[in-house]
Formats: sequence, structure tokens, C-alpha cells
Amino acid sequence: MAAVDRKKLDLNPLRDAKLPVIFVLGGPGCGKGTQCERIVKKYGYTHLSSGDLLREEVGSGSERGKALNAIMEKGDLVPLEVVLDLLAEAMLKQVSTSKGFLIDGYPREQAQGVQFEQSILPCSKVLYFEVPDQVMVERLLNRAKTSGRVDDNEETIKKRLATFHKHSEPVIEYYKNKCNTIAALGSPDEVFTEVQKALSSMQ
Repeated sequence: MAAVDRKKLDLNPLRDAKLPVIFVLGGPGCGKGTQCERIVKKYGYTHLSSGDLLREEVGSGSERGKALNAIMEKGDLVPLEVVLDLLAEAMLKQVSTSKGFLIDGYPREQAQGVQFEQSILPCSKVLYFEVPDQVMVERLLNRAKTSGRVDDNEETIKKRLATFHKHSEPVIEYYKNKCNTIAALGSPDEVFTEVQKALSSMQ
């Protein structure tokens, strides 16, 4: 596998800032992106998605981006340490202006959460947006009419949901003392009301 160079990071500014770190979980089509936008607007948090950070790094054409691209082109998983580096770097860039961090779609499995907490910061809260599979399938098929995304077809969606449940359920169980499960079936406004209740319990 292509080796990706690691950078030495000084994480003290992050640790000294003692900002809240919130893991945001939910299946494809649960609406977490919409809720993250609202949290950012109201609370001044920084929204970070590991997938977006990887795509940006690849798009930057850096040496690390080229190595990551080679790994992804083979269909291999990017080493967890590299994902953590990208998240930590993004958090360090924003630490002086942010009121907290929303880590979107992460951890995808329990080991990722444990390693994040060991190497970066402890997680303050987990928000899990729960939607029945059938609703997520309908939402994604609806989105597919306009998105042009190749993975928005019924067979692929069902596979993505199965993968999501297999890996995320142990994460939710592991963080059960910090986890707020939010039924995300209502309108975005109704769901956001529940999000605000969950976040107010952190103060």
C-alpha cells in the first residue's frame, strides 16, 4: 500500500481551548447535513466531514493527496491515522475562531472513535439522527432524480444502509452515555428543536 507521510502536529492549542467535540451520526439520507448547517449558524461550531477533507486533500495535488488518491483508486481504505491527521489539522486551523466542532459521519466504527479520543480530544456528545431504512431509501431515490449521483440507486442504497448499521450500532452502544438519539422524521425545524434540546444539556 502507498505510504502516506504523517505530519507532526502540536495539538496543545486544541486541548487548551477545551471546545466541545460532537460526533454526528446517521444513515445516508437522514438529513444530518441540513442539521449541521443549522448548528453552525446558531452555535458558531465548525462543521468537518472526513470525506470532504479527504476530497480536498486529493484535489490540492499535494504529495499526501497523490498518495491518498492512489489508495482510493485501488478501492483500499485510507489509513485511519491519515484521516485523524486531516481532522486534527482542520480543527487546529479553526481553533481560535470556533465555538466547537461537529465531526460529521465519524466515527464509522468504534475503533475510530477510540483512536480519535486518544490522539486528538475526547468527544463531548454524540448526535444520532435515526430514520427508518425505508424512509432513507425513499429520500435518496428522490434525491437521485436531481443529483445524478451514481450511488443513489435502490440496490446500492440498501447496501450502504446495511454497512451503516453494521458499523454504527456498536459505536452508538459504546457512546450510549453521551449519545442523544434524535428521531429525524419531522420537518427540519422540528428536528432542529430536538437538536437544540440535546445541545443545551451540554452546557
